[in-house]
Amino acid sequence: MRLHHGIDRGRRIQIIIDGERVDAFEGETLAAAMIEQSPAFRRDTKGMARGMFCNMGTCGECTVTLLPGGRRVRACLVPAQVGMDVTRD
Repeated sequence: MRLHHGIDRGRRIQIIIDGERVDAFEGETLAAAMIEQSPAFRRDTKGMARGMFCNMGTCGECTVTLLPGGRRVRACLVPAQVGMDVTRD
């Protein structure tokens, strides 16, 4: 859940997560924007939802795919940018 009071943020931007437009703020990570939409970043082999774990780039639980190129990145390390297209697949 994103804090809203007493926080200075960059300007509001939009990114696309799994085909859905989501508000983000300049200066925040993809992970921060994605958590606002859903805490689940992926499903494990049993179909159970998995979320962020370390939030510092060591565990890989927040790995997502940037479209259209298909580059896999850790969402906790990548700043949200206008028009980014991201999938959890």
